[in-house]
Amino acid sequence: MRRGDVLDAGELRQIISDKCPNALEPSDHNEESTHFPVFDSLSRGSLSVAAVQKIVSSPQPKTPQPRIRSSTDFARYVGLARTTVSRVLNGQPGLKKKTIERVNRAIEETGFVPNAYALHLKGKRTSTIGVCMQNLMTQTLVHKLASLQQRLRDKDFTTFIEVVDPSSSWDVIRHFLSLRVDAVVFIGYFDEAQMAQHLKSLATSGTPSTVIDHFGIKGANTVSLDRVLGMAGIVEHLYALGHRTFGLLAYSDTVRSTLDRARGIRESLAVHGLDFDKCTVSLDHLHVRGNDFEYGRALAKSFVERGSLPTAFIALNDEIAVGAMHGLKELGVRVPHDVSVTGFNNQDICLMTAPSLTSVDQRIDVTVEAAVEMLLSQIDKTPRVKPLVRMIDPQLIIRASTGPARR
Repeated sequence: MRRGDVLDAGELRQIISDKCPNALEPSDHNEESTHFPVFDSLSRGSLSVAAVQKIVSSPQPKTPQPRIRSSTDFARYVGLARTTVSRVLNGQPGLKKKTIERVNRAIEETGFVPNAYALHLKGKRTSTIGVCMQNLMTQTLVHKLASLQQRLRDKDFTTFIEVVDPSSSWDVIRHFLSLRVDAVVFIGYFDEAQMAQHLKSLATSGTPSTVIDHFGIKGANTVSLDRVLGMAGIVEHLYALGHRTFGLLAYSDTVRSTLDRARGIRESLAVHGLDFDKCTVSLDHLHVRGNDFEYGRALAKSFVERGSLPTAFIALNDEIAVGAMHGLKELGVRVPHDVSVTGFNNQDICLMTAPSLTSVDQRIDVTVEAAVEMLLSQIDKTPRVKPLVRMIDPQLIIRASTGPARR
């Protein structure tokens, strides 16, 4: 058959049938129809060899893959016994290389994923971790969650994340247990009595747990920043600069993290013979805390209007400190010439102020790394009688917002 030859309709059908069987599918569901898509552009009866070659060389529709709903369906598709396929999926030894390749090739073709919970019923772990969050309202908590998720993913674990409130926390934990998670992580601050009960229930079910941040919960494996030490670092820094009077911004809260920081300030002042009540001032009661930037600004203005400024402000976090700096600037008070300002958390905003803000870095990546190590060390192990506790030392980052006390 040469390029210039002309084929009749019968010869054409035979060639196309051999090369492209899908091309001769009827255009509708009428079995008696003799109308075929490939003949739509033909002029009744003949076609050149060149045209046929063009048709048969064009991409043909792929045959749809069968829908795989179970391991039985998948084994049938592979053409192997279900027990053999199961052994490959479970990574069991003693299988031929070509058998493993055959199953893996079928996985690529079909997108089949083994049922993780079916594997669990056979004694396999699910490689999932439940995460309970206090909230996601701050950059610091978001950073901790993102770091935790990435490190667990690096260890081939998937995370289920829930933001909980006290009324729903047990429901969330029960849901995690129904999903057969391998462990549970708590990030933030919670009701201590309630959490102690939850942790006891998890231990009874054989599910390991770790708490990030909230130190002091009975029976809790804990990784927490040493906030007392962090505030001691700030006081030591300011004391060395000659500061003896301090305005405390947002330290009236009664949550555990705030109480720990206040204790750090009190203990560090006592080391230098200073009475906490005499050398610190708080005006938190004058304003309702909503937006932290505005709260800091309002507090700073109240201190200025009061007429007797301390030489340094110690803010609960960076947002409040930045708000205070703006409030002071608006009233003509210079930082750090007239008053020094410190924050806490060492967020990116510390570098965006003028002057840049002295702050305490939580070393979040170090904290999360320690928590992941602690958590994974408990999986498939006998529950510990004595809980694990690891305190992380913070790091004071000194910048331009702190200077010698005014005279």
